[in-house]
Amino acid sequence: MKNQLITIIKEIEKEYRDLIQADGRNYVEISISGKAQQMGFSDRIEGYRNAHAIVPIKRPVDGMKVRIDGRTFVNYHQFSSGVVVPDYVSRQTDFTYKPYKAQNSMICNFN
Repeated sequence: MKNQLITIIKEIEKEYRDLIQADGRNYVEISISGKAQQMGFSDRIEGYRNAHAIVPIKRPVDGMKVRIDGRTFVNYHQFSSGVVVPDYVSRQTDFTYKPYKAQNSMICNFN
């Protein structure tokens, strides 16, 4: 399960590498279990059903936007790539991370 989680996070990093801005106000949210299913993992990574990776981005993307209080991201960690996950997810990987410091007001971009 740990190897699958690492593979999923690497795929998210790869997919958004050109858009990531570690301190960006805009972000997209990616379901970890949804990404697992999309990647063909048959067991959908139980325990991460409600976990989402947060990808701070350089600029808004097309689609609906919702303003979110930055305090929503208490107990989240940021990997060196810029991708952000809940602390219980980050502790299950071998990646280095630091506490995530979200801006006071964040903008979730839905596409």
